[in-house]
Amino acid sequence: MGDDTPRLRRHHRVLRVIGIVVAVLLVLVVIAGGLGIWTVVRSFPQTSGTIDVPGLSSSVTVTRDDAGIPQIEASTADDLFRAQGYVHAQDRFWEMDFRRHVTSGRLAEMFGASQVPTDSFIRTLGWRTVAEQEVKLLDKTQLRYYQDYADGVNAYLARHSGAELSLEYAVLGLQNPGYTPEKWTPADSVAWLKAMAWDLRSNLEDEIDRALLSTKLSAQQIAQLHPGYPYSTHPTITAEGNGHPERTTPDAAVDASDSTASDGAASDGAAGTPTTTSASAATTSAYVPALTQLTSSLESLPTLLGPAGSDIGSNSWVVSGAHTASGKPLLANDPHLGATMPSVWYQIGLHCRTVGPECPFDVAGFSFSGLPGVVIGHNNRIAWGFTNLGPDVADLYEEKVTGNTYEYDGQQVPLTIRKETIRVAGGKDVHLTVRSTRHGPIVTDLTDGFGIIAKDQAGKLGVPAQKFQLSLQWSALTPGPTAGAIFAFDAATDWTSFRAAAANFQVPSQNLIYADVDGNIGYQAPGSVPIRASGDGTVPVPGWTSAYGWTGTIPYDDLPSVYNPPSGVIVTANNAAVGPDFPHLITKDWEYGYRANQIQVRLDALIAAGTKITAADSAAIQADKYDANAATLVPIIRAIGDKADPSSGAYRAAQLLAGWNFHDDADSPAAAYFNVFWRSLLQDAFGRKLPASAPPVGGDRWFAVVQNLVKAEDSSWWVDKKLGTSTRDSMFEVVAAKAWTEAERLMGSDQTRWRWDSIHTIELTNASFGESGIAPIEWLFNRGPYPVGGSSSVVDAVGWDASVGYQVDWVPSMRQVIDLSDFDKSTWINLTGASGHAFSPHYTDQTPLWQHNQTRPWPFTRAAVSAAADTTLTLRPATR
Repeated sequence: MGDDTPRLRRHHRVLRVIGIVVAVLLVLVVIAGGLGIWTVVRSFPQTSGTIDVPGLSSSVTVTRDDAGIPQIEASTADDLFRAQGYVHAQDRFWEMDFRRHVTSGRLAEMFGASQVPTDSFIRTLGWRTVAEQEVKLLDKTQLRYYQDYADGVNAYLARHSGAELSLEYAVLGLQNPGYTPEKWTPADSVAWLKAMAWDLRSNLEDEIDRALLSTKLSAQQIAQLHPGYPYSTHPTITAEGNGHPERTTPDAAVDASDSTASDGAASDGAAGTPTTTSASAATTSAYVPALTQLTSSLESLPTLLGPAGSDIGSNSWVVSGAHTASGKPLLANDPHLGATMPSVWYQIGLHCRTVGPECPFDVAGFSFSGLPGVVIGHNNRIAWGFTNLGPDVADLYEEKVTGNTYEYDGQQVPLTIRKETIRVAGGKDVHLTVRSTRHGPIVTDLTDGFGIIAKDQAGKLGVPAQKFQLSLQWSALTPGPTAGAIFAFDAATDWTSFRAAAANFQVPSQNLIYADVDGNIGYQAPGSVPIRASGDGTVPVPGWTSAYGWTGTIPYDDLPSVYNPPSGVIVTANNAAVGPDFPHLITKDWEYGYRANQIQVRLDALIAAGTKITAADSAAIQADKYDANAATLVPIIRAIGDKADPSSGAYRAAQLLAGWNFHDDADSPAAAYFNVFWRSLLQDAFGRKLPASAPPVGGDRWFAVVQNLVKAEDSSWWVDKKLGTSTRDSMFEVVAAKAWTEAERLMGSDQTRWRWDSIHTIELTNASFGESGIAPIEWLFNRGPYPVGGSSSVVDAVGWDASVGYQVDWVPSMRQVIDLSDFDKSTWINLTGASGHAFSPHYTDQTPLWQHNQTRPWPFTRAAVSAAADTTLTLRPATR
């Protein structure tokens, strides 16, 4: 499963302080007879009969299908959201409680001193403070819905405690027996949006990566490792800003115009380099310890949607009725997020008995536990999906700090200073001082320990210590109206009302696709995207001058938008939304369009053949495993291997790869070998030449890097004295042989028995206890490993980090295909299941279907919901 490095353990860790003895005792209790079984099942929700719930005005019906997915029907909107809060708490309260402690920087209150560094980082960013400010921006109706939801959660809390809430509380009680959950508040819900924004924060890692690379590489080399978007071969989402027609040629036939023909050439739209936007090379070098410390801090944070990375993306597309079998649009979406247990999504239906102005909701889809409403899905008129737009909304500023002041335009300006107190279970309070400049919080000054590191490094380099500060400006730290936009999406009835809702969905910025029952399709990019005085956001910039500051945001009506395009097809897969001539800078760090290209090719092929597209066709495209990287590299491997000694690994590799269709199928020996080769190539050609803190992780950027460089056969990247290589072909021959040996070590000597899914597996890891380091506890809450196909930057984006190993880090977190001709013909699937309770029958019951690219029926109409009902629960107004 790869080396146990810091990058391997990207999920945050808790409970190192619990001893093995305690863990073993716990497991004995759980598995020992009736008392242990009762400890497990007592938290399972009541799903039939009646329950009295304070605050309801009339009875609410909750039906669940055989996967435990609830559909809620109520007479008023207030009752609907109060019931949603109650039902979320039934299935997922531990997850909700854990999340709110993360987003408020209060994990140490639950788990002790080990979580103080994490809490310090979150407190420094101030997620909870921003959430509380955003609650104040809600209008009266929106605030009432959030309070209704909180009241429903608290009604459940009033009747349950300890292990009755979830098994995790029994485990926590062994370490922190005095812990009792607080009442839920609207700010607890809104704060989750900060976590969502953080995990979709766009190019911050790329910004840090360029700065770190500048310590060892030339600007020319950095441009090669961060090539621009290949506009001439990969599609944009819209035609805006395109200086030439879009093309969707297969990646195996990419034009030479996109190549890096020599070490000095760059691809289309080459990204900025430190020489154009950063301080001097000497200054950048001085900031390396601060950047390295920040990188370490980022990796240690709890990534609530799973591990963050350059491959965190999504697929979506919408096809008009002109191309479908039904004559109405089809909309498909599969957001790619980290693999978490339980899944970040919670499927639900919210139905007003009579839909009207006072109760406008008849909606179903994917919600977040802890948040009212439906985030992605459809109502009785429209459907929508999200992928990450990926705008550059976070900038690092190099700050000159002296005492409690910092330099700005030649003046010493007072820092903004606030004090935070971190409560620690079983320990003393920790007092934190948070310092901020006009740009944002200083993120390299999180603890006394970080300050000591910075001063030590400053002394070694002979650089004044005050230069070792980095501040973070991030759009999500400015209060905005996103929390109220979800209700507007859920109640929207047409393109106009949908765009009005999107205008308020500011953070995180998303690609929104749209379809309605009248046959219209559309695309809108909303978001708070900064306008910079200068610079392109690709590297840290001087904070001591206003020359690099933000001067405003791109007006909403200037952001890209498409309505009923002549092609009848809209595809978004984190590729460039606009062309290079677009008048505003959205980002220099688009994903490179490999997934978008393949989706477009598949849809175009169906249309060209005269095939009317069905929901099943869209589901098949979601399962597509074509590897554009393999299509580029395998012909080179084969040409080299065919000439090699027949006893060599390179020759045998060439024979194995002959006839392979470049699909990363689960049972493919060729896919298994190729991915071992790819990892080895990244390490041998690039890894040892890069800073240890910036290893090659694979994915679409590295696809583009290598795709360009293979055309420069004498590039210095192929030279390695230790390996004895001096050209591309010599590097490939050495790597092919090494990869064959490694594949045999991993999968045995009989290559006919090799399978990609034997080394490419996913373990569903509980976000809180799943990486405790204590095997019995991990056994209680984790599930897997599950063998899977797919790979990084293919449409079936079951991604892995090549700097670590082959295990899965991010996945299509759910899949939906919505049929606007008949919503009951739509399909959906979740990564895990509806329940967050370990050992519930709905803890992972959807995972085998997800694993094999299968989906479930999605009932929506009252008749379909009734027919699918497995249990029925009535929530009644409580009488006094």
